[in-house]
Amino acid sequence: MHKIRIAVAGAGLIGRRHIELIQASAECDLAALVDPAPATAELAAAHGVALYPCLEQLFAEQRPDGVILATPNHLHVEGALACVEHGVAALIEKPVAHTLEEGKRLLAIAEQTGARLLVGHHRAHSAILAKAREVIAEGLLGKLVAVMGSALFYKPDDYFDAAPWRRQIGGGPVLINMIHEIGNLRSLCGEIVAVQAQASSTTRGFAVEDSVAISLRFASGALGTFMLSDTAACARSWEQTARENPDYPSYADEDCYVISGTRGTLSIPTMRLKFYEQRAERSWWKPFSTAVAPRQNADPLARQLAHFCQVIRGEQQPLVTVRDGLRNLQIVEAISSAARSGQIVHTASL
Repeated sequence: MHKIRIAVAGAGLIGRRHIELIQASAECDLAALVDPAPATAELAAAHGVALYPCLEQLFAEQRPDGVILATPNHLHVEGALACVEHGVAALIEKPVAHTLEEGKRLLAIAEQTGARLLVGHHRAHSAILAKAREVIAEGLLGKLVAVMGSALFYKPDDYFDAAPWRRQIGGGPVLINMIHEIGNLRSLCGEIVAVQAQASSTTRGFAVEDSVAISLRFASGALGTFMLSDTAACARSWEQTARENPDYPSYADEDCYVISGTRGTLSIPTMRLKFYEQRAERSWWKPFSTAVAPRQNADPLARQLAHFCQVIRGEQQPLVTVRDGLRNLQIVEAISSAARSGQIVHTASL
């Protein structure tokens, strides 16, 4: 099979991780790097590929099969549009755009042209979440009623010292971390139609929030609560429970999502199930049957790259579309708005 040639734009931390995955893949090769920083020349030389300061120069000299856009957020839309113009598939790191308006501009063009654009919400490729979606779809939980979620973790002081903008509005856990959780919850429980939130910054005293309590309403009628904090000494976050990224210590006895329906409950990522049998009487006086759904440990970033190769070859449609990525951004912005206003914010469809 012809090996797919992929260029990586942006040689920061996530860009370098994509480069590692491409090098380790049997399906694709690294075609080029795109980054204006002079220090990137050494990286390009080490991998034996050409370096370009911008996508325009890349496309002037070669046409890779795909481009991974790991550039700063404000460059995502223009980079994606350049790929669309040249008929090249792109994987756009999240968020898909830095503003809803710019994202809508990209969405209109992407859907008009049928461009092959995959948005990099890599957790959508998690084997754990795929199994959870399967369990829910089978109806074992019954009609979904309640969702409890958390992303509680402690970011050290040097995280903020390295990038002082993280102390300012827009640098907090709502816009940086919650967008992952929204993608997960939408994939598991369906569309989110309204949000309400309270935020606090009293622990660190920064201008930006450090803790947020969020209420969610799903289109199905199910309700959810979500507790988010980057100053809580707690292990109830995806990174510290899923064991998908070995850089984080993990705790096999913790869960970060609990999804309950009229017949049972699934805890994720331990995949522990408590449920009433099909013909059993449902009552809090009656015991549950218990089980653990089988789970597979796999790197979702590697699975995402394999899926991107399928998208490039025309074998699959993007699992996370521009519309999906923009919807995640829209709901995150609604949470920020709700925290400021204290009001319920309805998230109308795009």
